[in-house]
Amino acid sequence: MKTAEIREMAINDLIERIETEKANLSSMKMNHAISPIENTSKIRESRRNIARMLTVLQQKQINEKK
Repeated sequence: MKTAEIREMAINDLIERIETEKANLSSMKMNHAISPIENTSKIRESRRNIARMLTVLQQKQINEKK
């Protein structure tokens, strides 16, 4: 997911998407521990997407308070 797409999302949608991605990440980690997944870069990509979303969410919340 690109940063531009994330910035277009509403705060509530962003929060829901973060929770979904976190659940997906923990599921991928669990599956990888049991039997290695073919493309391990998906774990890294998911982690980075969560970080991007959290950053944009924080920026939006700061701008909303002003």
